[in-house]
Amino acid sequence: MKENSKEQLNARSTSESGIHTDFTNNMTYSEYLQLDRILSSQNRLSGHHDEMLFIVIHQVSELWMKLIIHELDSAVSSVRSGNLAAAFKMLARVSKIQQQIKESWDVLSTLTPSEYMQFRDKLGQSSGFQSYQYRLIEFMLGYKTPHILTIYKKDPDLHHILLKALHSPGLYDAAIEALSKAGLTIDPDVLNRDFTQPYKPHETVEAAWLEVYRNVERYWDLYELGEKLVDIEDWLQQWRFRHMKTVERIIGFKTGTGGSSGVNYLKKVLDQRFFPELWDLRTKI
Repeated sequence: MKENSKEQLNARSTSESGIHTDFTNNMTYSEYLQLDRILSSQNRLSGHHDEMLFIVIHQVSELWMKLIIHELDSAVSSVRSGNLAAAFKMLARVSKIQQQIKESWDVLSTLTPSEYMQFRDKLGQSSGFQSYQYRLIEFMLGYKTPHILTIYKKDPDLHHILLKALHSPGLYDAAIEALSKAGLTIDPDVLNRDFTQPYKPHETVEAAWLEVYRNVERYWDLYELGEKLVDIEDWLQQWRFRHMKTVERIIGFKTGTGGSSGVNYLKKVLDQRFFPELWDLRTKI
């Protein structure tokens, strides 16, 4: 009888407030998201007020990158299996995530040079240059740099993940394969290339994309795939540019904490290309 009364009381409490308030035997929001672990991971080494901003921005970016990797992995599989419609949804989501990451630099840019210098020495030699998820995204987009793996030898698990990605076809490889499956002529050397090396432009790939863009109705799915790839590279380069300008605003042309040339390195990577034929064809249509 008492048990029934308790159940009736809980039911009445829920119906009156519209919110369930008794979580004694139910999983809570915090438990589901493991907020105790997430929100206890912002450990300032300097105790300086603005170090919290620096930590949170980079942790949030890593979470977004985790989702990008999740989406790209499935998108590559979908393109290779011929399920382009599913890939379009995933790639569109990647572009939206990229927009969020890009805008995070606007928040970090509120950090002034004087404020950053109060805790920069606490970073030691740690640097965003060492972000394995960023390198994994580059690999998945086809920009392969085998020498970069030496950074991750300290952690065998991370090294294995990156080594596997290095030897796997990237998103652009999957797209080129889709062009071939649609009957467009692609040189076999491109289809069977060494995936551990950076992709290099090829005339047969450019000719195939030109055919797609000149006959949009016939190759609508491939045309949409091409535009999704352009979206991703466009947002990535915008992110890189905002990164470079934010770093320049905060530390000028100082050497990066990880030993890189800082702003000069970030300017250099702006010239990296992922899907070159999709950009070059715009001059030729």
